[in-house]
Amino acid sequence: MKKVTLLIPVHNEEATLSMLYGRLLDLTNRHSNYEWEILFINDGSSDHTLDLIRQLRQTDKRVNYVNLSRNFGKEIAMLAGFDYTTGDCCVIMDADLQDPPELVDKMLQYWEEGYDDIYAKRRNRGDESWLRRRLSLAFYGILQKMSRIDILPNVGDFRLLDRRCVIALRHMREHERYTKGLFCWIGYNKKGIEFDRGDRLAGQSSWGFFKLLNLAIEGITSSTTSPLRIATICGMLFATTSFFYALYFLVKTILYGDQTAGFPTLIVVILFLGGVQLFSLGIIGEYVGRIFKETKGRPAYLASDYNEKKLGYEE
Repeated sequence: MKKVTLLIPVHNEEATLSMLYGRLLDLTNRHSNYEWEILFINDGSSDHTLDLIRQLRQTDKRVNYVNLSRNFGKEIAMLAGFDYTTGDCCVIMDADLQDPPELVDKMLQYWEEGYDDIYAKRRNRGDESWLRRRLSLAFYGILQKMSRIDILPNVGDFRLLDRRCVIALRHMREHERYTKGLFCWIGYNKKGIEFDRGDRLAGQSSWGFFKLLNLAIEGITSSTTSPLRIATICGMLFATTSFFYALYFLVKTILYGDQTAGFPTLIVVILFLGGVQLFSLGIIGEYVGRIFKETKGRPAYLASDYNEKKLGYEE
């Protein structure tokens, strides 16, 4: 039988695990013609999430788990999942049940038809606020225009990946990851499924405003170097403008004599240009910082346990 892995990164999801597992049992029972693996990646949870996963494994050996040594973030947790998955295909989903497991039925159907990457596209975004929804759409619009690859809007991590896609993603070991961009970068035969995203049934989301802002910055700096080019173009534009502005004052002084310049205007121009310079240095710093982190050569994550086996003793 073909084997399907359900890859689920979890961080403080004790309130939803029992409901999630019940829905997953319904899914696996509907498709008894497949062998199933339920792979949890515990991303440094501080509640009883890991204990509940261990209890699930005691009653169902299809449940496997990787316990990371600390919280590395969802992007790295998914990389750990790619390393440990054993299925012929892998379905990535969140533990909060906003992405309905029932959609996997249609994903499996398209996978059998030969598609490699079947992604779920949101028709709506659940209980997100209006501001967060508009900012998300604006981010996707900016990233789409900056990037040379086709970034799919309103598409998250909920998808089915054929094993060759998983192997391709496994080879990409960068630390500062934007996996949504990597899904698009690897290509392969894709198919979209639209769905209505549900509301979180229990617990609290760990994705606050600043975490989402950091993810947006990672997305842009991981997918394109356009901000560096924009900084270069702005520098050339301001330098050219300053040159002609200087010529204007030179000609004006020769023809009409020296006149006292406006002090407020001078201060505004200096502060504006200083802000532009600091902004440009910040863009350069983002890329230099990424280079610094990659040159250290550290592993992307450390795993503490895989099921009942403790890890970290290998030299």
